[in-house]
Amino acid sequence: MKNLFSPCVIGKMALKNRFVRSATEDWLGTPDGRITAEKMALYEQLATGGVGTIITGHAYVAHPHGRVAQKQNGIWDDKYVEGWRELARLVHKHGARLVLQLAHAGRQTAPEIIEGEMPVAPSDLFDETGARTARALTEVELQQLAQDYAAAARRAKEAGCDGVQLHMAHGYLLAQFLSPYTNRREDEYGGSWEKRVRFPLEVVATVRQEVGPDFPLWIKLNSTDGLPETMQPQLALAEVVQYAKQFAAASVDAIELSGGTIKENRLVMAKPGIRTAKDEAYFQAAAEAVKAAVEVPVILVGGMRSRAVMQEAINEGKADLVSMSRAFICEPDLVKRLAAGQEKASCVSCNGCFNPQGIRCILPDKNKA
Repeated sequence: MKNLFSPCVIGKMALKNRFVRSATEDWLGTPDGRITAEKMALYEQLATGGVGTIITGHAYVAHPHGRVAQKQNGIWDDKYVEGWRELARLVHKHGARLVLQLAHAGRQTAPEIIEGEMPVAPSDLFDETGARTARALTEVELQQLAQDYAAAARRAKEAGCDGVQLHMAHGYLLAQFLSPYTNRREDEYGGSWEKRVRFPLEVVATVRQEVGPDFPLWIKLNSTDGLPETMQPQLALAEVVQYAKQFAAASVDAIELSGGTIKENRLVMAKPGIRTAKDEAYFQAAAEAVKAAVEVPVILVGGMRSRAVMQEAINEGKADLVSMSRAFICEPDLVKRLAAGQEKASCVSCNGCFNPQGIRCILPDKNKA
């Protein structure tokens, strides 16, 4: 039986256990995107708390269009390398791994965040009045963006991070290319699923060429757009499985399965009120479908709370790692607590922790004893 708490090897990376802190935007960057002391303290809490692998909050790869929020960390310039290096050293001191998530906002930003520019996307987008809200990227811009991702990955490697994760979920740019809802292009980058996956595959290939064959390259992949039924067409699970097979063949080392689109409905990604075991692991069916189709490790995320649910997913071969965000906001030392006998996380999935003024659990401390 595979043990949640035992060391394991995923791809080319040795891990001290199978617990992952899923990428979490913490709003702990400086106004120009550098690492802060508060972020250092948060990550040290996680590392000392026993988590084996920490995936960073999404760092943006291109300025200004890639930026999604104030105080978001950047990785688009060499000036950020030293801050990430210090963070990696801190995490490593406590035996944890650090995987830097690379992202681009695409349409999920606003002119006031990107220096007055219009957001970019796979296709031109318009609001209900007919005004354009995002413009389609040109093929020349796509070539540059692939290089931007590669340069960001090179910086992560130089900083001593243990790997990178390309964010292809939650409605950010690479997810926008994969979804037929946001990708309405009629050239070689849109239409069929084979064309929609072309640009994300080009990004993977360019990143791999830049960092070499041995540097861990993970992806976070949407299993569903999670949009209302009236908003069509949408991503289908059968397409997601095909995407996963393409990415695995393109040298991706691990796939984390999530879902939802922040702009329309973030509750698909972060379902509230996870109270019982049957409410947990709500992306497990998608993860299981992908795992059956690929040989690379699959990471299960989505309302994981109970030690028994996590262990069962690993034992039954539905996933290779388990990933959490809100549970670690509530209890940064959750892994140690579970190892000591606590049966489940104290997190009640109220989502009160998502606060642009600083991510934090709002439960009284007595509930976390």
